[in-house]
Amino acid sequence: MKKLDDLDLSLELDKKMYKKKIKMLQYEMLNAQQFLFNNKIGLIVAFEGMDAAGKGGAIKRLTERVDPRGLMVTPISAPQPHEKRYHYMHRFWRKLPQHGQIAIFDRSWYGRVLVERIEGFAKEEEWKRAYDEINDFEKQLTDEDYIVIKFWIHIDEAEQLKRFNDRAQDPYKAWKLTDEDWRNREKFGLYSEAADEMFAKTDTENAPWFLIPGNDKLYARVQVLKEVIAHIEKEAKRRGLHLTNVLEAPEQDEIDELEMMEVAATEEITATEASKGKKAKKKKSK
Repeated sequence: MKKLDDLDLSLELDKKMYKKKIKMLQYEMLNAQQFLFNNKIGLIVAFEGMDAAGKGGAIKRLTERVDPRGLMVTPISAPQPHEKRYHYMHRFWRKLPQHGQIAIFDRSWYGRVLVERIEGFAKEEEWKRAYDEINDFEKQLTDEDYIVIKFWIHIDEAEQLKRFNDRAQDPYKAWKLTDEDWRNREKFGLYSEAADEMFAKTDTENAPWFLIPGNDKLYARVQVLKEVIAHIEKEAKRRGLHLTNVLEAPEQDEIDELEMMEVAATEEITATEASKGKKAKKKKSK
């Protein structure tokens, strides 16, 4: 069972490695988009996570090189008065992509079992039955010609506070920070508990959750692209189709070589620190 406590938030990615990987993966995403278009398969990607976790940055890198004519990015906020006249899923049905197109949701229908649950906007019987309603909704889509992927990008409270303060001091990012964000910090634990229950009840084979460590933004952005492409490949294979890899072998070899160098450098640093520790112990014993 997927849980937030199991995430390793210390995972990082070197900037040089990031630049190499992100470019290659973005071209792979463009290739995947053309595959989806040619085979008339719709892709739906939902993003959830704590405030300031990096959802917007991950979405930007995911979509940076794709054809905008086949893409919709929909930010989800509180329902408008006219939307409350319908079943809460109604507004999401209206935003689904055509077959062969991509729809990305920045926040999603999972608000029912997260913010609406915690803030009391939905009654207990309403958010409790929502798990089955959501699973049915996603099953209807994946039984049709759609692929559904769900991401939770996670950061710890210390990293969130740092990002809040950075935003507050940056005139170009201050608009991202609201009084509601500060209030939500007080309920960080409640949101974590609700998220774990959400994963337990809605992480399905047809519409899986991917939990992404987000303390390092570079790592999170690359990981999101990797998981999206890998899942499209998996779904293509299940349909008896083949998603051609457009990465040229020399470029992939270069990335592999950089990864090996990074691992070797890490091991060397660890060995040096261990050696220093032994010398310090010897001095103390003398």
